[in-house]
Amino acid sequence: MENNYVVNGMNIEGRKVVDSGIAKSSTRLENSIESFQPAESKIDDAGALFVLESKGTWVHAGYHLTTSIAQPSLLSLPFAFVGLGWGPGILGLITGAAMTFYAYYLLSRILEDSETRGHRYIRFRDLSRDVLGPAWSRLVILPFQLTLCVGAVIGAVLLGGQSLKIVYLQYFPNGSLQLYQFIIISGAAMLFLSQLPSFHSLRYMNLVSLVTCLGYSICVVSSAIYIGHSKQAPKRDYSLPYGPSNKFFNVFTSLSLIATNYGNGIIPEIQATIAPPTSQKMLKGLIICYIIVVSTYFPVTVSGYWAFGNHASGNIFINFITVHGVPLIPKWLLILSNALVIVQLIAVALVYSQPTFEIIEGRSSNIKYGKYGLRNLLPRLLLRTLFVAFPTLVAAMLPFFGDIYAFLGAFFCIPFDFILPMVFYSKYFKLSTRSVMFWINASIIIVFTIVGLLGCISTIRQIILDAKMYKLFANV
Repeated sequence: MENNYVVNGMNIEGRKVVDSGIAKSSTRLENSIESFQPAESKIDDAGALFVLESKGTWVHAGYHLTTSIAQPSLLSLPFAFVGLGWGPGILGLITGAAMTFYAYYLLSRILEDSETRGHRYIRFRDLSRDVLGPAWSRLVILPFQLTLCVGAVIGAVLLGGQSLKIVYLQYFPNGSLQLYQFIIISGAAMLFLSQLPSFHSLRYMNLVSLVTCLGYSICVVSSAIYIGHSKQAPKRDYSLPYGPSNKFFNVFTSLSLIATNYGNGIIPEIQATIAPPTSQKMLKGLIICYIIVVSTYFPVTVSGYWAFGNHASGNIFINFITVHGVPLIPKWLLILSNALVIVQLIAVALVYSQPTFEIIEGRSSNIKYGKYGLRNLLPRLLLRTLFVAFPTLVAAMLPFFGDIYAFLGAFFCIPFDFILPMVFYSKYFKLSTRSVMFWINASIIIVFTIVGLLGCISTIRQIILDAKMYKLFANV
């Protein structure tokens, strides 16, 4: 008996496996998964057909994954060590890498298994609908994912504007341009490239993003070592600052910051870009991604914290410039570093815009007129322009968004990347409470639920403490 499903415009035959010579899965496991057989995908879903088209390879998935995880927010990792110190900081970095690799691999296994059973999940909300139920998908997962993605876009546009300002001040130390103007320029660059029609069409841009990530990481490490050995080297102090209560909250703020740097939240959407069959392809993409993650996160964090100790800033570039605006490193190196960051930030903003673009396209486009038909082209141009304008405006109004972003990391990244994958895997495969894997997943869920809750409290506390310095359209 055959069941036909339609995914991304392609018919995929789903057959029950009866040949024991081919499939030797246990009867219990087969029966446990049957309850998650999803409904047939709709052929008129323009968002899936146009934005999440499945044409990529595992190499392309590696590019997308790297851009979504290894991004310029890693420049804040030396600051995360300020609240943890050397030992706990290194342990936190290692734990974050191990837990997220494990979590993303579990998600990819669910997606691969469902594909072999006749249905391919291409969106996080689709997976959550069939595993947790429609209410969870509609009221929790979708709003959480969109908030996380829009927050990432706002952060990318803001950091892009800050890097543009740093470059500008190297040429015009007394220049009159304000930060919000550079944020608008950053948003305009994103606006132009946001018209690329699909996630797959970003593959070469994300390759450039991968290269730029390696490039500015090398620049940052070189700069930290240069400053650390120069006559202008700051006095280094690695002690944990502030009193006992502040130390407690700083620990969880730092852990939230580390979690945010390993965050993703769009694994199903990235796996959707791979041409079927996807078996083991996502694992290869994850390996590419985490090779880049390890080769950038650890050197940047260790060298930055070594050079500046507990004076490390939330953006390590700030430590490379004196309070009088004089760079502590060669000017060309500072400009090159920021230029590479700016290039990657555009790619990061576009990657995290794709889930929103998919929803927009699904509601505004008609597949009868094709991806490039005028009927679909004009709404795409208008609606994507309006979307890009929103995070640009928020970034310009709230240049202190970094504090808010830390809260988003604790409240959204930790659930999406350290909790939900384990919940999904345990429920999808109905793991026995007597299995080791069930208790491993349960332990991870409990630990990171506690970390997430305390992280939310500590980041909200930090927002309240810094509120007196907030000013709309501030030139910081």
